[in-house]
Order: sequence, then structure tokens, then C-alpha cells
Amino acid sequence: MSKTVFFVERNMDPTNDTENNVKRNKKKSTSGGGVKEHKEQLQKLQQKDPEFFEFLKEHDKELLEFGDDDIDDDVGTDIEDGDLQEDEEAVEHEIKEKEQKVSKKVITTSMVDLWCKSIHENGSLNAVRSLMKAFRIACHYGDDGENDPMAKLSVISSTVFNKIMLTALNEMDGILRNLLKLPASGGKNETIKDLMTTKLWRNHNHIVKSYLGNALHVLNQMTDTEMISYTLRRLKYSSLFLAAFPSLLRRYIKVALHFWGTGGGALPVVSFLFIRDLCIRIGSGCLDECFRGIYKAYVLNCHFVNAVKLKHINFLGNCIIQLLGVDLPTAYQHAFTFIRQLAMILREALSTKTKEAFRKVYEWKFINCLELWTGAVCAYSSDSDFKQLAYPLTQIISGVARLVPTARYFPLRLRCVRMLNRIAVSTNTFVPVSMLLLDMLEMKELNKPPTGGVGQAVDLRSLLKVSKPTLKTRAFQEACVFYVVEELAEHLAQWSYSVSFMELSFIPLVRLRNFCKLTKVERFRKEMKQLIRQIEDNLEFVNGKRISVSFLPNDPAAASFLEDEKKSAGSALSKYVITLRQRAEQKNSSLMESSVLVGEESSIFGKEISESDEEDDRKNEKGSAAFSSSWMPGTDVNEEKEPKEKKRKKRKQQKGAIDDDVVEDLVLSSEDDEPSSESPPAREKDNDTGKRAPPKQKRKQKHKAKRLKQK
Repeated sequence: MSKTVFFVERNMDPTNDTENNVKRNKKKSTSGGGVKEHKEQLQKLQQKDPEFFEFLKEHDKELLEFGDDDIDDDVGTDIEDGDLQEDEEAVEHEIKEKEQKVSKKVITTSMVDLWCKSIHENGSLNAVRSLMKAFRIACHYGDDGENDPMAKLSVISSTVFNKIMLTALNEMDGILRNLLKLPASGGKNETIKDLMTTKLWRNHNHIVKSYLGNALHVLNQMTDTEMISYTLRRLKYSSLFLAAFPSLLRRYIKVALHFWGTGGGALPVVSFLFIRDLCIRIGSGCLDECFRGIYKAYVLNCHFVNAVKLKHINFLGNCIIQLLGVDLPTAYQHAFTFIRQLAMILREALSTKTKEAFRKVYEWKFINCLELWTGAVCAYSSDSDFKQLAYPLTQIISGVARLVPTARYFPLRLRCVRMLNRIAVSTNTFVPVSMLLLDMLEMKELNKPPTGGVGQAVDLRSLLKVSKPTLKTRAFQEACVFYVVEELAEHLAQWSYSVSFMELSFIPLVRLRNFCKLTKVERFRKEMKQLIRQIEDNLEFVNGKRISVSFLPNDPAAASFLEDEKKSAGSALSKYVITLRQRAEQKNSSLMESSVLVGEESSIFGKEISESDEEDDRKNEKGSAAFSSSWMPGTDVNEEKEPKEKKRKKRKQQKGAIDDDVVEDLVLSSEDDEPSSESPPAREKDNDTGKRAPPKQKRKQKHKAKRLKQK
């Protein structure tokens, strides 16, 4: 019966400390305990938990009706044998867990503010270390080894996480520069090399490495583009320190290149500026790796082209061209190597003449690489080294255009002609492209009536090869003829001020007149007659000026022939080309399906970025806008482990929602939203209101009564 006293008292007084209850009941049970005392306890039970008392009264009256004879004399030995020892061990384990939880300090925003105040006012090194520890904990939140019992600090809310991240990213660059006695901004690779031999670096380099390493870790965990963009912007000011850590430098380059190629919004631009700043600050230590890595990332992202992705690929190509300008001698070595690789692929196709070899040439990856190096040669044609690459690149492009001379590859040939015209204009050299265009006009597919109907509009900019049914459509024939006219006019307009224009235009004029006689399509004949008329007018204009000259063809004075007219663009072909460009722009805009990933004008870069612009950008950054969500590293773990049935239910619930981008599983509640541990459980609340206990609660009470009866 004394065991009954022990269990009843534990259930009556759950608010008291478990260890004290054990000791008190032990003393009462070993001293014998009276029936009177036990009856008083049962009365307390009736007052405190009337439902449970009624339950005992209904199902087990013997438990409540007893006398003095029921008291067992050997109670003390029974308790000490087993049950009491197990309870005491469990209590000790709970106390140890509570002590560990109490010993771990929870980081608050006021603590972070206090550290910053100590750093700014007193230059406290301990505050810097504390801030770095908090930054590390925030960056590694949610990792497998994050719940370390030896850790003295912890982060429990997204508000504190955002505060730590913003403070560290905004303040650490200035703190580190003050510790290491460096200028407030800028610096070169030589600055770090000189610093690494000093005592200051030996004392504080671990703080620098901790900051850069933890920031890299959290970059790999982030999924929000605004957070990643802001973090990279802030880390750009500390990119100079990466010169001292080659392994970290390689990992940063890899991460930035990944964001550059696959990111959305402003992230590609921010990532590129980070890479460019690395090349400027560190120099030869990362140039080779950046050039190779960015070219590889470009190749991986240009396998397919459509009207939407075309400008994004142009943006990536312009980024590479901009990066090459950081160090042209080093860039020339890499450009020569990559262009040589393209030449070897073309040579293999010409020698083997297999479908597999042709496929390696006639794919978007190969053509986009040609477009890239064409843009690079055009951008740096004034440099003597890059100008030398124009000839081998022109030979490769011409070989690609003639590799498979069939009508199905008209779009590819037109792209090649467009590249050759760009090289000719930028380097001011003659490239024979008229034969490539005139050969297209003489193919039978453009001279016979279309048998496939009108067909859909064909965008030759996003195609390399057309299907056989498309060849027979009227839309394809019109697109080819108009593109031939545009590119041929561009080619002849470049030399419309040359003293040898009569010789250059003789063969094109003969073949264009022949096409007008043979074609049975009236609109094609009309288009060609207009081009022939402009060529004849230009020829008459040049010959009128040519009669009065006295120099020989090889005289240097021939280069200055019609120089004033060229500056004013007054020739007939120059004016005609302007109207053709306007028509092409209208046609291309009508074919554009939607906006491009990185924006309308994002593929254009300025030549220089001034230091004042960097300072203004640094001051006006609003990190609070980026780090305002409740995201924390590692919070997507629960979402992965969620059962498939729950995911299906959530998808059905969100099917009719307006905003499909909200993922509730990634949102952590703040400290205020979490339920308090001091609030009473639901069972006790129901009992206080006098409501009937649910069936599950009845089972618990029955089980409790059974245990009391056994004891």
C-alpha cells in the first residue's frame, strides 16, 4: 500500500521537482506512513483531479477502501531494490540535460550591437572573435555537426541570423583592414604578399580565413538570389584577401562562375563583377583559372538557342569579352588555344567526312564559340596580338559555311556570313563573302514555286538547320532572300567608298541580274532590282570621282579616297543599308516571344567602372531588404523528408492559389511565434473547463489505475 502512496503523490503534485518528490516519498514509505495521512492525500487528489478520482471510484473501489492491515511492513526494501534506482537515474539524466541547455548562451541582437560598439569604440579583439564565432554558427546553422554540446553560443531565430549576417558582411571588411593596417579600399596582390611576412598577419590571418571560409559555406547553402547577390557584393570588397588562400580562391571562382552561368535576375551581373574584381586585384594568380573557367561555363550554357535565350547567350559572351580586356597578353594565349581547338574539330570533319564529325561542327556549342571569338577579335582589333587572330578565325568560319552546302543549312551559312562581315568591318580588311551569298540564290530551293504553302514565320537567328517540309514553304524562301539581300548590301556598303568598287561589284551585279531573269517569284525580282539599282547608283558616284584621280592602285593615297564622303555616310548603299537595318529590327522584334532572362539591355557593358560609382554603390546597398526573410541554412532538410502524401495534399491546396512561389516549409517561425514551454498541455486545459476527456485520455487513466492496483 505504501507504493500506492508513492504513485498517487507523484500524480497529485506534477509541478514540484521530480528529485524532491522521490526523496520525500522514500522517507514516507520507509517510515511506515499512516492510513490517516494517505486518506488526506486522496482527498487532495479528489480536489485537484476530480475526474481521475471518479474514474477510480467507478472502476476500482478496492483501491480507495482499505484499513491499517493493508500496510506492508517491508516497504523500504521493496522501493530501494529497483524502481527507485531507475527513477533516480532518469532524474539525474534530465538534470544534466537542463544544465547543458542552460550553459549554452543564446545570441540576441543586443549582443551583436554590443560587440560592434566595443569594436568601433575600443577596438576590442575579443569582440571581433565573438562576432566571428556568431558568424560561423549562423553560416553553419542546420549542418549535421551544428548541434555541438560544447558550443557556448547558439542561434534560434531568423531575426538574429539576419542581424549577424548583415553586421558581419557590412563591417568585417573595414575591421580586417584596420587590424592589418591596410587602406580602406582597393589594393593589389603585392600588398597581400608584403603583408604575409609581417607579425600582424601571423596574429590575425585566422580571422580573415574564418570570415572568407564561412561566407563561402553559406553561399553554397543559399537559394534566394537577392541574398546571394548581396553577399557577393559585400565579399567583393574583401576579394583581395583571397590572394593569401589559393584553395579558397579556387572555390570562390567555381561558385561565382556557377552563379554567373545559371543565376537569375541581377545575380549573373553581380557574379561577373566579382570575378572581374578578382582578376584586377589578384592578377596572374587567378587569371588563367578565370579565363579557362568562364569559357567552360559559357560552353555549358550555350548548347541550345531560341529567341528568348539568344540575348542571354549574347550577355554571357559580352561578359567574357569584357573580362579578356583585363590582361590582353594573357587573354591572347587562351584565345589562340581555344580557336586552335575549333580548327582541329573542323579539320577532323573535312578529313573524315562522317556524320559524327559533321555533328560536332554543326551544333550550337561550336557556332556560339565562333560568335564569341568573333566578338573578341572585333572588340580588340586595335591590339596587334588580337588582330592576328582575325585571319585564322576567318578561315575557320569560311570552312564551316562551305562544309555542307545544302539548302537545309542556310541559317548556319547566313550566321557565318554575318560573322565575316563583322570581322571585315572591325579590322578594315576585305573578306570575300559575296560568293557565299550568291551561291545560295542559285540553289533550286529558292527558284521553284513553294509547294508547302505559306508556312509559319521562320526566325533564322535561332536555327542552324531547317526541316525538309520547311524548305518548301513560302515563308522560308522569303526569309532567305531577304537575309541574303541584307548581308550582301552590308558587305558592298563597307567598300562603297573604295576606289576599286567597280571591280568588287562587277561579279555580284552580273549574278544578281541573272537571278532576276531566272526567278519566277515577282517579289524576289522586285527586291533584287532595288538592290541592283542602289549598286549601280553607287558605282556611278564612285566612277565620277575616280576619273579625276592621278594616283596608282598601290599608292597609299588610295586609302584616303572619298574620306570625307565616308564620314558623312553619303553613298547610295550606305543609305540603303540603314533602311534595311530598320526593317530587320522590326521583323526581329515581331518574332521575339518574350523578354530575356537578364533584361533588355543587360548584354551591354560600359568600358569603365569608376571608383566613385563603386563607393556610391557601397553606401547605398540595402542589405536589410535582402536579409529580411526567415530563411536560415539547413531549413530545407525537413522539406525533403516530408512524406509524399503530404506533398500531394499541399500541391492540391496550392493549385488554386495565386502565388505559387511561396514554400511554407522553408519559413521558420520567430521566437515570438513559437509556443511557450510553460503553457499547460491541452489535456489539463480541457480538465479545467470540466469537459469530458477524450477516449485517448480515458485509456491513459485506466492504465494509471492498473499500475496503482498492481503496486
